[in-house]
Amino acid sequence: MAVKESYAGKINRKLNKKLHVIDVAAGRVPADLVLKNAAYVNVFSNELCRGDIAVAEGLIVGMGEYHGKVEADVGGKIVLPGFIDAHIHLESSLVSPKEFAKAVLPHGTTTVITDPHEIANVMGTDGIEYMLQATEDLPVDVRFMLPSCVPATPLDESGANLDYRAIDSFYDHPRVQGLAEMMNFVGIINGDSQVVEKIVASQAHHKKIDGHAPGLTGNDLNAYIAAGVYSDHECSNVEEAMAKLERGQFIMIREGTAARNLEALAPLLCEKYIERCMFCTDDKHPNDLLEKGHIDYIVKKAISLGADPIMAVKAAGYTAARYFLLNNRGAIAPGYLADFVVIDNWENFEIEMVYKKGKLMYDGVLRDFDTPEIDPYLVKRAHDTFHVASLSAADFTDKRPHAVIGMVPGEIVSEDAGYADHIDLEQDILKIAVIERHKNTHHIGLGYIKGYGLKHGAVATSISHDSHNIIVVGTSEEDMAAAANRIVENRGGITVMDGGQILGEVALPIAGIMSDDSLVMVNSALEAAKDEAFRLGVSRGIDPFMTLSFMALPVIPSLRLTTRGVFDVLTQRYV
Repeated sequence: MAVKESYAGKINRKLNKKLHVIDVAAGRVPADLVLKNAAYVNVFSNELCRGDIAVAEGLIVGMGEYHGKVEADVGGKIVLPGFIDAHIHLESSLVSPKEFAKAVLPHGTTTVITDPHEIANVMGTDGIEYMLQATEDLPVDVRFMLPSCVPATPLDESGANLDYRAIDSFYDHPRVQGLAEMMNFVGIINGDSQVVEKIVASQAHHKKIDGHAPGLTGNDLNAYIAAGVYSDHECSNVEEAMAKLERGQFIMIREGTAARNLEALAPLLCEKYIERCMFCTDDKHPNDLLEKGHIDYIVKKAISLGADPIMAVKAAGYTAARYFLLNNRGAIAPGYLADFVVIDNWENFEIEMVYKKGKLMYDGVLRDFDTPEIDPYLVKRAHDTFHVASLSAADFTDKRPHAVIGMVPGEIVSEDAGYADHIDLEQDILKIAVIERHKNTHHIGLGYIKGYGLKHGAVATSISHDSHNIIVVGTSEEDMAAAANRIVENRGGITVMDGGQILGEVALPIAGIMSDDSLVMVNSALEAAKDEAFRLGVSRGIDPFMTLSFMALPVIPSLRLTTRGVFDVLTQRYV
């Protein structure tokens, strides 16, 4: 059994490291590592400087002329601070946190700020604890914002209901930065005490509060910010962003898989606004990670849109570090973490090396790293989140008229397309259902959907925002039941079914939303399943699974489907 270090012992150990850092910085002893002949970005003077970068004890200790025990000549190539994703749901990658880290580290990401509200909607506080343990000591530093809206609305039947008391103890964790996106801006504006008390609790711990308020203006925006919400990642145009910047908010410029706002907001990447603008992805799916990359893709795209490269680099790390009070990262300067990225040039922006705390993690080959240990109870709990009785065609059979959710091409919003009482393939009217899967209530919401395009079989998924119940659409009740049952059998995932035969599937047994497999394997299965869905007739202009995943989120207008039926978001009533 390890002996606990005394306070005096801890101070002495840290003192010795600090003295070593000082000696190296002063040039009295060799550095642990020196990057020779570097062209490094200075985020304080907004210029490209030249010289050596010395590292000791995982910190940058100086720039200039140094000698080290290990020296790496970068030949005048550009060295950048490690990238920071200011807002992401790691679960959106569909893989474990370690697999996510393996995917983004070669792209220069050394820190991410995650909101684990997807897994929290399934497992409650056990989900938050699972993610904290699954990210411990990864070479990508994973910081947390605690979920603020679980469930997203009172209409949702999620696996948990988290008030401020449920999450309060997590604020003491060293990797928790604050309260995640306050989606219930209506509750804040109307002074709902159960919503506002979450902000009060976070502030009592001296933590940050992130925002989520698309389109909010005027006095409503004033009230939202006055409550203590410091940032927003939902801006879709410069005018909206300016209204929030002028009121003191930080703006997270989002460029992810589901939403892409960089092109519209690129004018903000200038000296006037850069101190309050940062990059985030929000959601990043497997194919997107493998084909485009991560924050490096946003920087590269920003430069191609005309942004000053140094402004883009600052948005990729420095601003987020300042906002989240991570004051030892985001810059190449003495005392900062030796998290840095070596690229060839601004034009190609090819990442050649990535260092984490002075340790080379990528140089064309990713270095291996340990898998974090997770409490066996949490592992078992995460792999046992489906509590659903076997389903039959009768569970989806109802001859009464139900509302038709009209899909809008290229959007996740929907429209009211009237009523239907049967599947009509000629009119592209399919049956859709949401099945409660957390507490075995046997609640099944039924409706119809128009515009999905399916001509045969059924498609089902347990990625169903935000409560992650099972959502299934089909051309027959028999295939709908078979597809939903297969989801339960796999303990979560995606299934494409026709005539009782499985044509494609992705197993997601971690809380029904993440896989134990590699990102490459998950992406391969996902793309194969998409191909099968398209072959069955799903419209080529949509993502067969992502589109479905938002149809059960009753905060996006106008019609959504819950476990209780079709809900009109605009009138706030079931139809």
